[in-house]
This record gives sequence, structure tokens and C-alpha cells, in this order.
Amino acid sequence: MSADDQGRSHWFDDEAGPVVRPYAMTRGRTSAPGQHRLDLIAVVVTEPRAADPEADPTLSPEHVDIVGLCRDAPQSVAELAAELALPIGVVRVLVGDLVDAELVHVNRPVPPAELVDESILRDVINGLRAL
Repeated sequence: MSADDQGRSHWFDDEAGPVVRPYAMTRGRTSAPGQHRLDLIAVVVTEPRAADPEADPTLSPEHVDIVGLCRDAPQSVAELAAELALPIGVVRVLVGDLVDAELVHVNRPVPPAELVDESILRDVINGLRAL
């Protein structure tokens, strides 16, 4: 077995695929600078003016994959994690990096405290019916 084969067998498991720890993908970070924690249902959309992410040497293959998936159709953070088979925490950090690089933007869901009360909507409907 050559030295190259020994190195390959140490970092690659034929059944499991390449072994890369999540913290290696995020460079040890657990959150992106300047980003609030992203909800699972926050929708990630590729910026229309975004440059080609493959041309940026600072982006990892996972960054490029996220931009590509969101270019096809907006994706939630949970969908991205499932599609890429990555932990949610890793996807949150990677999306935060892409927001900072202005390659994507995130549409956050409306917090429940800001939603209209259902009883108000019923009163409006009842008022319209009374007209």
C-alpha cells in the first residue's frame, strides 16, 4: 500500500464517503458574524445580481451548492440541510457567510407575536357580511 493509499484510507470510508467534520466546513465557527440565528423555515434566495460563486476561491463547495440550489428555487434552511445532508448548524453558518458576501438574502418568517389576531379577522369578516 503506497503512502497515498494510506492517506486516502485514513480520510475516506467507502461506505460512508468522505469524512469531514462539520466544524471543518465552518472553520470552527458556530455562527456567522452579524447574523441572527436563522429559523428552520427562513427562506434563502439567491441575489439576482450575484456573481458566479464558483469563481470565488474563498467559498467552499458547500457554499457553491447552496447558491445553486437557491438559484433554481428559493429554499428554506431546513430544505438546504436535508438536500446537502449537512447539520442545520453548519447550514446556518454557511448561509450567513453567503449573506455577508451578498450572494443570497434571507426572508425571515413573521414572528407569531406580530401576526394578526384571528378574532380580529373574524370580526372584520362578520362586519363585511353585515353590510
